[in-house]
Amino acid sequence: MNPQSKFLVVDDDPVVAKSIDRVLTGKGYAVITASNGPEALDKLAREKYDAVITDIRMPGMSGLEMAARIRQSQPWLPVVIVTGYGSTESEALAKDIGVTSFLRKPLSPEMIEFGARDALLSAQAAQATARAEAPAPASDASAPHGAVRKAKDIGLFVAAPFIGLAYAAAFPFVGLWLLARYAYKAAKGQRD
Repeated sequence: MNPQSKFLVVDDDPVVAKSIDRVLTGKGYAVITASNGPEALDKLAREKYDAVITDIRMPGMSGLEMAARIRQSQPWLPVVIVTGYGSTESEALAKDIGVTSFLRKPLSPEMIEFGARDALLSAQAAQATARAEAPAPASDASAPHGAVRKAKDIGLFVAAPFIGLAYAAAFPFVGLWLLARYAYKAAKGQRD
């Protein structure tokens, strides 16, 4: 439950709108209602919502028409269609538009809650995808000191094998020099 989540419920039947409002408010969500598509689009233009739950059959503008307009202006906003006149054709059209869920009346409180949760999860997934696809922030290399550091790192990376070879080639000579020095000190110590 997220008390900050705000739903716009659109239904020309005040009893259905009130039922959805009661269930979602009881779960801690904020609910604003509209009785038709144009009123809902006006509210969407003025306020931010986390999801829209709309009836499919309303006078003037259907819920599918409204969902298509929402997709054009706010493609990230999840829309849940509720209908008592559902058909496989209208459900397929809703999916083509990009509707998150399609619920058939009569609605139970569980169905309303499921539709709301499904919409919020869809919004979270869309936000996560958008963040993952966003360009990465500029690295240190974009700053002058970052460019110098990056050049040093590349230089060390390229030089590392040669430094290793130099050590490997010099190691026997250093060892021989240490043995010779030890032998010289030992011989000098015997003479004294």
